[in-house]
Amino acid sequence: MSHDLKAPVRAIDGFARMLKREHADRLDAEGLRLLQVIRDNAKLMATLIDDLLALSRLGRTQIRKSVVNLTAMTQTVFDQLLAQEPHRDSRLTVGDLPPALGDQSLLYQVMQNLLVNAVKFTKSRKTGVIEVGGRTEDKENIYYVKDNGVGFDERYISNLFRPFQRLHSGGGYEGTGVGLAIVKRIIQRHGGRAWAEGKVGEGATFYFALPKE
Repeated sequence: MSHDLKAPVRAIDGFARMLKREHADRLDAEGLRLLQVIRDNAKLMATLIDDLLALSRLGRTQIRKSVVNLTAMTQTVFDQLLAQEPHRDSRLTVGDLPPALGDQSLLYQVMQNLLVNAVKFTKSRKTGVIEVGGRTEDKENIYYVKDNGVGFDERYISNLFRPFQRLHSGGGYEGTGVGLAIVKRIIQRHGGRAWAEGKVGEGATFYFALPKE
């Protein structure tokens, strides 16, 4: 199904690209703008298909558990994100995170999605401040990613982890609304839980808990 959906999307983008390259002199500024809108939306559709495929695959992915150093993983992901946006003033503080028991590649996706969100929603701040911490409570380890970004309205928190549900439409916040759904699916497959807190204009904190054993 993914392949069947991608084929016409690739055709739309490809023909739009050819039209712009070979016939740009016949189009006015508005025509060129509309062509770019077509290409941008075709690329968004391709990304949506990829995200939907990634979400569906999580149900079949075999989990290979090991002890994971989330402190080192967090720093690696953050450094990669900063390399993509070197002009951004983003600061990361990583606390003493308890070792996690889980699938290394899947937990990497969790940290990547949470940190991508934190970086994205702090871009309106002069300095983006991101804090990652953790603690042990009873039979589980609890971790969090906190930022000083735009936050969200907790009245709509039930939509936060649903696929393709975005609490911030437009406003330059790119994305498909699948990242947090992937986070929740991965954590649930590990026998854990995920939740969030936030206030509009005051930042957000995303939590996830994993069983210690």
